[in-house]
Amino acid sequence: MNVMTEQVTEEQLSAWVDGELDAASQQQVAAWLQQHPEDAARVKRWEADRDALRELFARQPDEPVPPRLSAAVWRPLRTPRWALAAAVAGLLLTGALAGGAGAWHWQERQMAALQVKLAGGTAQGWVQRAARAHAVYTVEPRHPVEVKAQEEHLSRWLTRRIEVPVKLFDLHALGFDLVGGRLLPDGPGKSAQLMYQDAQGQRVTVYLRKPEDGTEAAFRYEQQGELGLFYWVEEGAGYALVGKLPRATLLALAQAIYQQQAVPAPATAAPAAPAASAPTS
Repeated sequence: MNVMTEQVTEEQLSAWVDGELDAASQQQVAAWLQQHPEDAARVKRWEADRDALRELFARQPDEPVPPRLSAAVWRPLRTPRWALAAAVAGLLLTGALAGGAGAWHWQERQMAALQVKLAGGTAQGWVQRAARAHAVYTVEPRHPVEVKAQEEHLSRWLTRRIEVPVKLFDLHALGFDLVGGRLLPDGPGKSAQLMYQDAQGQRVTVYLRKPEDGTEAAFRYEQQGELGLFYWVEEGAGYALVGKLPRATLLALAQAIYQQQAVPAPATAAPAAPAASAPTS
C-alpha cells in the first residue's frame, strides 16, 4: 500500500538534485519519487545533465580564457542594449533546452559573476555610467543639478565625498558656463558630475571619480548613439566628458579641462597629450 506524501514542488526536486535539502526534506522527496515515476525519470535526466556539465568544466579549470572570446564578452560600450538582451535570452534558452536543473543553476552563477564584473570599476563600466548620468540629468529643466554653481561649498563638498580634488573648470572661453554639480553612486564608490551649458541651452557634463588600481589611463573617444565621450585617467582621477556635440567641439572642451586639472600633470606630460592621442575630427 502506497503511503500518501505531501506535494513536492519543482523547486524541491531541483534542490534534491543539487544536494541542498535538509534530512527531513530529502526523505519527503525520496518518498515522492518512489510514488511518481515520471518525476523520478525527470530527476534522473537532470542528474545526468549535472554530471555531464561537471565533467566538461572540470577538464580545463585553470586555462585562461581565449583572447578572442574575452574580447567578445567585454565590449559593453560597443554592444547595443538590444544585442546584450538577446545574448542573455540566448543563454537562458540554452539552459531551458538542456533541461537540467544543474545546468540552470550553473548558468545563474555565471550570470551573477558577469553582473559583478560589469558593476566594477572597469573602463567600460564607469564610462557607461557617465553616459547614463548625462542622459538622465541634462534633460531636467528645473533640477538638473543638486548644488548650483553659485554655492561656494560645491567644490569642497564633492572633493570630500569622492576623495578626489574637484576643480570647477572654467569653460567660458568656449561658450559654456557652469550650472552646478551633484554626487552620484559609482559602482563600489562615489562620483561627481559637473554640468555646463551654453547660450543655446546645450549641456555637457564632466564625470569625475577615483579610479581603481589598474584602470586604463589612455585618452580615448567613444561614440554612444548621439553622445560623444572623451575619457582619461590622470594623477589618480578619472575624467569623462559627455555631450551631444561635434567631436571637434568636445575635444576642445576636453583639452581645456585637461589643462585645468586640479592636480597638475608632470611637465613632460604636457597639455598636448590628449590632442596627440585623439584622432582629429
